[in-house]
Amino acid sequence: MNQPLSSRFDHPPRPLSQRLGAILWPSFFSACVSTMVFFAFVDPLMLRDTTFPHLPITRTVGYSLGFFMFWLATAASSLFTWVLLRPASRFNRPLGRGKSE
Repeated sequence: MNQPLSSRFDHPPRPLSQRLGAILWPSFFSACVSTMVFFAFVDPLMLRDTTFPHLPITRTVGYSLGFFMFWLATAASSLFTWVLLRPASRFNRPLGRGKSE
């Protein structure tokens, strides 16, 4: 009996380094651009004074924290996109002939 095309064809799994690169590299680039645009209008010291005035955060630490926050947000977005775009054939396998049939 012929199997449907979806059950015969499966995408080969990608190496872990390729999967991580597909998530982290675009999110790194997006975080760089977002950081530049955000801090073109917002001074980290003024942001510190309105949010955490008791913490001794310098400008450099503010830029770094902002970058890593943007990177975390864009990496989460890339990861969610990767999860949604995985091939369905890997998870929706046809049921085999079991004892109940």
